[in-house]
Amino acid sequence: MVEGLLGLVGRFITVLCATLLLWGSPASAYSAPKTLLVVGDSLSAEYGLARGTGWVALLERKLQAQKFDMRIVNASVSGETSSGGRTRMPALLSRHKPDIVVIELGANDALRGLPVAATDGNLRAMVKAVRAAGARVLLVGIRIPPNYGRDYSEKFFAMYGAISRDEQVGLAPFMLDGVAEKMDMFQPDRIHPLASAHPIILNNIWPHLLPILRLK
Repeated sequence: MVEGLLGLVGRFITVLCATLLLWGSPASAYSAPKTLLVVGDSLSAEYGLARGTGWVALLERKLQAQKFDMRIVNASVSGETSSGGRTRMPALLSRHKPDIVVIELGANDALRGLPVAATDGNLRAMVKAVRAAGARVLLVGIRIPPNYGRDYSEKFFAMYGAISRDEQVGLAPFMLDGVAEKMDMFQPDRIHPLASAHPIILNNIWPHLLPILRLK
């Protein structure tokens, strides 16, 4: 009888310990998904497109299909400049506490002919703020047509590579690669791509984002 009682006590202790371990485990099945924040302009904000057809929405579906436990917050605003993004970034980081931030800004700076040095400074400040918040960065580059001035165009494009090297962050060099030279892939304004171009845009970004997603 004593042996039977000891056996019951032993089983009770085993079950109790297992339950406490499950409750106290931070790696349980109830852990929150990671957050990916996109801070961009109209190229990421689905300007002129049906909802759910832009590259950010396509990225969300791709992440789900590949079993990434990732929540996407698209904080992109049409017409946004690097200055506007820099101003908004602290509040976005505080509110969403992202693990990864994709910065897609600069095109509107170029359209306004703003100095490359000003855009460079704003992007670097955003990168530093993201890293200080403990998140990883993917910078998305843009190339502007030479009719804005060849020297300005080349310096603007080179800026993204320099920031990536100096700050040691990921870079998708040109999001419109394979799109920019095809006018039939653009809306009538010849600035904003059609929905049919956004799978190509995602394909330009994905290979540079994937290594960041895989980091622990």
